[in-house]
Amino acid sequence: MSQKASRADFEARLRQVGALRYHDKHPFHALLHGGKCTPDQVRAWVINRYYYQCSIPMKDAAFLSRVDDPALRRAWRSRIEDHDGHGENEGGIERWLRLADAVGLDRDYVASRQGVLPATRFAVDAYIRFVRDKSLLEAVAASLTELFAPKIHADRIAGLLAHYDFADDRSLSYFRRRLDEAPKDVAFGLNWVLDHADSAEKQDAAVAALEFKTDVLWSQLDALHSAYVTPARIPPGGWQPGSHLARVQEPCL
Repeated sequence: MSQKASRADFEARLRQVGALRYHDKHPFHALLHGGKCTPDQVRAWVINRYYYQCSIPMKDAAFLSRVDDPALRRAWRSRIEDHDGHGENEGGIERWLRLADAVGLDRDYVASRQGVLPATRFAVDAYIRFVRDKSLLEAVAASLTELFAPKIHADRIAGLLAHYDFADDRSLSYFRRRLDEAPKDVAFGLNWVLDHADSAEKQDAAVAALEFKTDVLWSQLDALHSAYVTPARIPPGGWQPGSHLARVQEPCL
């Protein structure tokens, strides 16, 4: 039987998952951050990523429905408020729709979740089922892709501002806000996993859960690249470039 790793070695093993498998290394992100995406490729990304963004609160609600520890519920429920909004915080979902506005999409169409690629649906729905059905430890470990998110958000802000006319503080507010929200979430989640993975088997399960989550993120970009970059083969039901754009208001005379 394998030996349980020390806390430091276990954390290093979790971080190595990101170093090897996080989706910041995907070719689509290189195109997006480097200003090489067409307007319709950016729009396709916004539409498909919205499906992931709006599903996060459902994933977290599924998690909370299984937690009998009030302290864990109190710590976790702020994640739902961060996305759905609460009080003066309009929430990440609204901020993502603001990005949809900026790239010229009809926000009602984006919010309807029509035009989402089948592979995006399969990947995101699989993540919700994973969190609902697996152990609490595996569910929390899967969220630890947030360990690696601050760098991709910072790179995205810099790249979009440098290369795209739609990019400004308002349209990129989702990413700027996550630079503040994600560290809080990941500090709690990481410590919880380090505390509760108290055997070699549980450590292995936590690492496998984090690997699964990186697969969820990577597969979404694979689908985008295949549908809208090369071979540019959009599957039935996928958003068609040039469609569902926001109406341009005629000037009043």
